[in-house]
Amino acid sequence: MLTLNFLVTKIFLLTTVSFVITLAWTPILTHFLFRYRLGKGIRDSEHAPVFAALHQKKAGTPTMGGILVWGTTLFLIGFTALAALAFNGVFSQLNFLSRSETLLPLGALLASALVGLIDDLFDIWRVGHGGGGLRMRHRFLIYFAIAAVGAWWFFFKLDWTTLWVPFYGHFDIGLWYIPFFILVIIGTAFSVNETDGLDGLAGGTLLIAFGAYGAIAFAQGRYDLATFCGVIIGALMAFLWFNINPARFFMGDTGSMSLGVTLGIIAMLTNAALLLPVIGFIFLLETVSVIIQVISKKLFGRKVFISTPIHHHFEAKGWSEPRIVMRFWLIAGVTAILGLIIFLASRTVV
Repeated sequence: MLTLNFLVTKIFLLTTVSFVITLAWTPILTHFLFRYRLGKGIRDSEHAPVFAALHQKKAGTPTMGGILVWGTTLFLIGFTALAALAFNGVFSQLNFLSRSETLLPLGALLASALVGLIDDLFDIWRVGHGGGGLRMRHRFLIYFAIAAVGAWWFFFKLDWTTLWVPFYGHFDIGLWYIPFFILVIIGTAFSVNETDGLDGLAGGTLLIAFGAYGAIAFAQGRYDLATFCGVIIGALMAFLWFNINPARFFMGDTGSMSLGVTLGIIAMLTNAALLLPVIGFIFLLETVSVIIQVISKKLFGRKVFISTPIHHHFEAKGWSEPRIVMRFWLIAGVTAILGLIIFLASRTVV
């Protein structure tokens, strides 16, 4: 049986390895992106005048940087799994591919990453409404399909029908587990996608959220899942090295879509989805600002914010990108800690 010290060392080691590997192959990806001019298209002034005015200078900046995160994660989990099969000893102990903990989040990560990659290519080729990528309804259907597969797996394969409610315990919701699961995955995916609008914003807030859920997984004894989170964190740290303002490349939908879906899956696997609004407070704030703006424009014919999501509102008011991003990171860090406090306090009480 592996000791607690070894398990902690394993997580930190693979997190560090993930960071180093991602840094090492970033020049290869950036060379490819620049060479083939795989740059992001900026929404036109007719559909998003404020956004276009603020971000026109970023037109052509390479996108699809999220490949770094899911590519490194796929490589490391595959390498350790194959090494465990070929060799005995330490390689088998470093393996973190398991059917009960990491197979589903890995599958969701790759499936949504490939869809996001197609969306990014559509954006580059100016396919879709307003020169963007996939239409909103198409994204919704894709998110729904991925979430439905996950819901089926949890409900019929794992027999999960209960939700953990902080300070209450487990509450059986029966068949309602399926629509709740789908709602969590779609909501998280959309929220992360909305947050990906400033240099380093999505990467930093995702890093914090995965760190919080990695800690929750570790506290639950889900060490492979905690390691999986650690590997994503290591790759995100290397990604942020190049993505902070001024960004050398953007995450793209292949990053935000896949990581948003995966974060939702991990929240369900740890049965701590009700902590998502706290741990992922920035994601919630971004989405709520968009909803408020849409409702206000349709019902009252006027805007509440200058531009949405809300980070663009502050940008339009004259805040610099680093100022917005750093403050949002700080808020994300505080709310993630608050989420962990609620989790630990609930376990003590219940």
